[in-house]
Amino acid sequence: MIECALITPPVGLNLFVIQAVAGGKVMDVVRGVWPFIIMMFICLLLVYFFPIVALYLPFYL
Repeated sequence: MIECALITPPVGLNLFVIQAVAGGKVMDVVRGVWPFIIMMFICLLLVYFFPIVALYLPFYL
């Protein structure tokens, strides 16, 4: 969730870092980040509704 907060517009700190390194426009970076934000929210929903995914500990004999 921290990474999601760092790349979510309009306050995302990493957006400005990437924009400064790439030398492009912030809106170009925002358009490129949306697929990653969507994937993060899907993972969040998966862990929220199925907590066993995050709590699974394999037991080997």
